[in-house]
Amino acid sequence: MRVAVAGCCHGELDKIYETLALAERRGPGPVDLLLCCGDFQAVRNEADLRCMAVPPKYRHMQTFYRYYSGEKKAPVLTLFIGGNHEASNHLQELPYGGWVAPNIYYLGLAGVVKYRGVRIGGISGIFKSHDYRKGHFECPPYNSSTIRSIYHVRNIEVYKLKQLKQPIDIFLSHDWPRSIYHYGNKKQLLKTKSFFRQEVENNTLGSPAASELLEHLKPTYWFSAHLHVKFAALMQHQAKDKGQTARATKFLALDKCLPRRDFLQILEIEHDPSAPDYLEYDIEWLTILRATDDLINVTGHLWNMPENNGLHARWDYSATEEGMKEVLEKLNHDLKVPCNFSVTAVCYDPSKPQTQMQLIHRISPQTTEFCAQLGITDINVRLQKSKEEHHVCGEYEEQDDVESNDSGEDRSEYNTDTSALSSINPDEIMLDEEEDDEDSIVSAHSDMNTPSVEPSDQASEFSASFSDVRILPGSMIVSSDDTVDSTVDREGKPGGTVESGNGEDLTKVPLKRLSDEHEPEQRKKIKRRNQAIYAAVDDDDDAA
Repeated sequence: MRVAVAGCCHGELDKIYETLALAERRGPGPVDLLLCCGDFQAVRNEADLRCMAVPPKYRHMQTFYRYYSGEKKAPVLTLFIGGNHEASNHLQELPYGGWVAPNIYYLGLAGVVKYRGVRIGGISGIFKSHDYRKGHFECPPYNSSTIRSIYHVRNIEVYKLKQLKQPIDIFLSHDWPRSIYHYGNKKQLLKTKSFFRQEVENNTLGSPAASELLEHLKPTYWFSAHLHVKFAALMQHQAKDKGQTARATKFLALDKCLPRRDFLQILEIEHDPSAPDYLEYDIEWLTILRATDDLINVTGHLWNMPENNGLHARWDYSATEEGMKEVLEKLNHDLKVPCNFSVTAVCYDPSKPQTQMQLIHRISPQTTEFCAQLGITDINVRLQKSKEEHHVCGEYEEQDDVESNDSGEDRSEYNTDTSALSSINPDEIMLDEEEDDEDSIVSAHSDMNTPSVEPSDQASEFSASFSDVRILPGSMIVSSDDTVDSTVDREGKPGGTVESGNGEDLTKVPLKRLSDEHEPEQRKKIKRRNQAIYAAVDDDDDAA
């Protein structure tokens, strides 16, 4: 089947679907499935915008609300994970996954599903070591700290995924697995993104938690986004036993949704022709969710996962045959994901803006139904009870953040505190910066002239100005570090056009923007700003 993969979406659903339609007209056939690697921005209304960790100038309604309201419907089944710029209050309603709109499914904090026999897993958020061992304690209304910690990966989600034993075909993460850059054309990556050099050389770029999952799961494909650059790698895993065949993972990171950027890729994925063409729950994953239900933690206290060290009565929560039979019985042997989307919040109305809309911690009927059927706890119900007991939702966060920030000791099992050190990346959204950003979701001129809740509605020819979609596996070819020109970005495009192959850095080609901004002046501004940025803030949350 034909699977499309998108990098950082930034709420540009109309643009992505338009580009898919363009690719289908040029390609051999329709796309069966779209996978989005985070920063999806499922913003329903003005209250959701306030829960998105970006400076106010980047808070744009974009186009998701039209799919939420039913005005539009996604033309292809769309699965996505969360990144670090999300309507966090919306996604928090669906910790185990669910429909955010008809035909658009969120995988949850971590999740595994099946489509046409293809097993797809994912983990939402980005890595931050001082929050990694905390529970899911955040709930709306968020404060200045929890609006960012809400999307930090927690050890419980990684622990659940590490209980999986059966093979995974596709895995999604927002930030890259640490060290993956050593398995691709590292020289070309650093030519395109020179400000990654120190982190690459120190091996601190990317998420150590994702790297741990990559080593454990060994999926056939791993897709990421976050760093706003296309990069392919091939990781050959070692076989555990002599008789086993060594597995390999094809890694691909994609750019953000902007003109002339490599934000979309189409692949041909082997599938089971006899498998149903609707979304299915994964029986092994549901069994693990049920087994680990007692491990739910909704406090901000640091804690460790059970392990075989003599301190825990149980440390193996992998799915057993008996456990999977019990889950199947609970679901009446029907693994089809029900199409039970329902509107849980007022949808944005351009004619009646509501800038003072109240933030509410909601319980989703989808999650209630799922938890009741599986016999597990809704994290949000537990959170609300905890909030009633302690009167303040963020009290644990306030205590623990002071400790972790004031002491020089890193209490995570990992020895670094960054998923990307992307605060030095001039191509990212800077959370603490109030000057105009050079390469924002929409242009600087549009930001100044457009109200923050005004939907973006560019001309349909926008799609045609995007970089063309390439077909794998050709674009997954990995050159050695010593090769100056990567084959990843030099392949012939649909329509007969060919990328430059003379060693020219393609990132120097002027980008086609959405406004009439003056390119040379903008470039000068970027250069001056970067000199100060390089040695400034050290915070991974700034990546878009």
